[in-house]
Amino acid sequence: MPNDPLRVSPIPAFTDNYIWLLETAGQSCAVVDPGAAEPVIEALEARDLRLEFILVTHHHADHIGGISALLARYPAQVFGPGDPRINLCDQVVSEGDRVELPTLGLSFRVIEVPGHTRSHIAYYGHGALFCGDTLFSAGCGRLFEGTPEQMQASLDKLRELPADTRIYCAHEYTQSNCAFASAVEPENSQLKELVEWVDRTRREGAITLPSTLGRELAVNPFMRTREPSVVTAARRLEPDTHPGASTLAVIRAWKDRF
Repeated sequence: MPNDPLRVSPIPAFTDNYIWLLETAGQSCAVVDPGAAEPVIEALEARDLRLEFILVTHHHADHIGGISALLARYPAQVFGPGDPRINLCDQVVSEGDRVELPTLGLSFRVIEVPGHTRSHIAYYGHGALFCGDTLFSAGCGRLFEGTPEQMQASLDKLRELPADTRIYCAHEYTQSNCAFASAVEPENSQLKELVEWVDRTRREGAITLPSTLGRELAVNPFMRTREPSVVTAARRLEPDTHPGASTLAVIRAWKDRF
């Protein structure tokens, strides 16, 4: 969307997290999943920005751990899912709600995507999806609290978005995810091209995000659980595997020990 005001920048945190910084034209800004406060504060001070909004996708510490310290410094409004483990939300949001960031001129639709955790949500708008740990580039999140059926349903929701949707996930996992995806679909030509690009990009010290939904539909085995090649790979491990959630269950367990 060339005329869209949204600008997104990564703030690296921990070993492989990205806290996403959302800007438009002014000094106001928002961040998504601030697991740590210090890198956010450093980025805001370097750009002379004022934090007004915090968007949370789920309760894990590496996504919410910096909120308290940020609120002590900035009077930001916090949006997040209804989960008692996230106790700093000003506004609890759920499926179909709209998150309005008026000083930024931005608006996002909330999509419930349980699987990684039971209360996980994503934010979609302005051609961008902030999906936390549900959908990764060439992968998906571990099923810590949800079921394969829930994760399949969540990914099915996301696959209905426009193909040019930019995917802003929360971790730099693309290289290792590509290694697994290549084990599932070794003959996938688009995946082979992605592996070459990712390897080169990481050697240069650059990040591999955002992805796009169209790319994920072409290379991500967890978005391709009804494709014959992925189902066949799953059946080599579990012969009684069926397309969809059954395949997702098998390849997710495979990925967990890969």
